[in-house]
Amino acid sequence: MKIELVENIKNFDIEVIFIKNFKALNKQTIKILKEFNFEAKEGKNLLLTDAKKLYIGLSKLKNEDLKIAASNAINELKEYKFKKIKIALAEDKKELDLKTLVEGLLLGSYEFQKYKSKVKNSSFDILIDTKNSKKNIEELKKDLEDIKTICSSINMVRSIVNTTPEDYTPITMAKDAKKIAAKNNLECKIYGEEFLLNNGMNAMLAVGRASRHESQLIHLTYKPKNPKGKIVLVGKGLTYDSGGLSLKSSTGMVTMKCDKSGGAAVLGIMDSLKNLAYEYEVHGIIGAVENMIGGEAYKPDDVLVAKNKVTIEVRNTDAEGRLVLADCLCYAQDEIKDIDYIFDMATLTGACVIALGEFSTGIMGHSQSLKKKFEKASKASGELVGFLPYNRYLPELIKSSVADIVNSTSSKGGGAITASLFLDNFIKKENKKKWLHFDIAGAAYKERNWGYNPYGGSGAGVRMILKFIENLNSK
Repeated sequence: MKIELVENIKNFDIEVIFIKNFKALNKQTIKILKEFNFEAKEGKNLLLTDAKKLYIGLSKLKNEDLKIAASNAINELKEYKFKKIKIALAEDKKELDLKTLVEGLLLGSYEFQKYKSKVKNSSFDILIDTKNSKKNIEELKKDLEDIKTICSSINMVRSIVNTTPEDYTPITMAKDAKKIAAKNNLECKIYGEEFLLNNGMNAMLAVGRASRHESQLIHLTYKPKNPKGKIVLVGKGLTYDSGGLSLKSSTGMVTMKCDKSGGAAVLGIMDSLKNLAYEYEVHGIIGAVENMIGGEAYKPDDVLVAKNKVTIEVRNTDAEGRLVLADCLCYAQDEIKDIDYIFDMATLTGACVIALGEFSTGIMGHSQSLKKKFEKASKASGELVGFLPYNRYLPELIKSSVADIVNSTSSKGGGAITASLFLDNFIKKENKKKWLHFDIAGAAYKERNWGYNPYGGSGAGVRMILKFIENLNSK
């Protein structure tokens, strides 16, 4: 799908018109819409081919309402053979936000067809009429290129998450990191299991021990000239999670290709930074691992020694993501000095989905001011979040009688929070207030369409963290 900015479009096959209410419409148009029982509500669409118009209902002409409406329009048009689609950016003294509109179009049009024997090809041009826009054309062009960059990276993340575990291994993720580095002039370091062993990263090493695919520690670095600060992103890249010897049920194993969503999101963010010209140095660190069963598998009752010498009693091999993140967080803080912010992203717990529902990311950490910054970033980006609180009693649940801490508690309550508190043991004292944990288990993958998100991976985390960095840039 090609999107162009054109002033005063006259040659088109169909025009998309977003309808919030009937106030600005003439009597004849209102009469026609009512004859077809069209209402200005989300999910209401009406195509009039003779008039060359597609009416899309919505309650607001901005933010998430506009994105969903744009997605609805694209998916309606896929069923037809129109080639040139017109959308007016400004009409009746009301102007649509170009970034919001295009975001809905590009994210809503995504389809994953890699494994289909017959591929649908719905190719058309979106012509956005800039007549009557209050913005100059150069400003609009920049807005268009910026949002295209972000959406391209998100759709890349979706495809990574949707790819099967047989086709997407830790080595594959490392190769993708190298491609992204070459494309964006990033520094790229890839380390294998010998490095993990020699550097005391025994927790991450144990998780991937039974896999035939070697675990990979990936470190990408974006360095602009005269950076304003330093941000570290750490992603869980479990290319597949069987649960290990604490084997998941057959239904629980389905969709576990999504367990690489945190690592994939880090790749997506790193893929965007150069084109967006962000002024912060950003490090993207991914623990790419496959958790399998076999004679080499780590076991419940094992005690692992993490990179910072904290000892971990393994109570459940399906609580593996936090073990990978533990060593990756230690590596990040040992290798990178003067960190301003450190964030980890992971599809870590089903408990977070129970706490916040299927569509929200759980955010946890010690800094209330940092959480407020992400509340602002989440609203601006359109990603849904919820904040889960620590308290003085929960840390007791992860204490071990055998080692320093356990990787899984016997309590059924607060599982997302205790997982975050586990990770807190691998955050240095000077970085406690700079760190947040993002549990994206609810938002990263769905076996159905929702809003402008398709079946499968959503690209959760990418827009929100990019918006956070953008907000820092503007200061």
